[in-house]
Amino acid sequence: MSKVVLITGASSGIGKTIGEYLINKGYIVYGTCRNPAKYKNNIINLIKSNINSKDDIHECLNFVFKKEGRIDVLINNAGIGFTGPIEESNLNDVESLFKTNFFGPLEITKKVLPLMRKNKGGLIINITSIAAYIGLPFRGIYCASKSALEIVTEALRMEVKDFNIKIVNVAPGDFKTNIVKRRIDSFDNKKSLYFDKYYRLWKKMNDHVENKGSDPKIIALLVYNIINKKNPKIHYVIGTRFQKFSIILKRLLPDLWFEKILIKYNKL
Repeated sequence: MSKVVLITGASSGIGKTIGEYLINKGYIVYGTCRNPAKYKNNIINLIKSNINSKDDIHECLNFVFKKEGRIDVLINNAGIGFTGPIEESNLNDVESLFKTNFFGPLEITKKVLPLMRKNKGGLIINITSIAAYIGLPFRGIYCASKSALEIVTEALRMEVKDFNIKIVNVAPGDFKTNIVKRRIDSFDNKKSLYFDKYYRLWKKMNDHVENKGSDPKIIALLVYNIINKKNPKIHYVIGTRFQKFSIILKRLLPDLWFEKILIKYNKL
């Protein structure tokens, strides 16, 4: 029997790429988005659902479970970016970010666990970020939201191990997606003491994603391989050699040394 996969945020970007890849491999794939009518050419079975709505999450899971009788794999992909000086970050924006990047994935994970137990097992893949491992200047709030999901995954894996449910983190670096358009930015205060440094880094971030980002199909292949592993690892980091090496450096170097490297790299 083909495995049933549910992907949050599957209308574009990484979610769409993963979904299309899995469909081509014979999986039954459902995806969530806020307005499926906008994506009529998407081959994924899109369900209208907002990750920030408990009711939507409940209805989405029930719909898939009633139709297919099971959910074998949940991929928590829905997320948004956030940039800006922490001092000047609007708390309403911060709360909105955490609702999408942390509380939403946590809620749908909690709700899918009983369904997976009924079928004697399952797999949950959380799409986080390499930024979850490092506090990056002007991206600290985003880093925190993804780091929270990484840590919860570590704890939850141990709590559900007796139910044959595996939970995995996949932390991408810069990939070509539309995250720039779906990001909360706060760079419009030109009188800010942080503006010049922030605006320079903001342009650099955009350039990395739009012009130097890797192909999301690389993530799709990794996800496919994870689904087919008997005992997947806890953490998978996928990105450029420099991005992956930065995590190793942080573990090896004294904190102040690593901080100096980040300051120099970001020209702060």
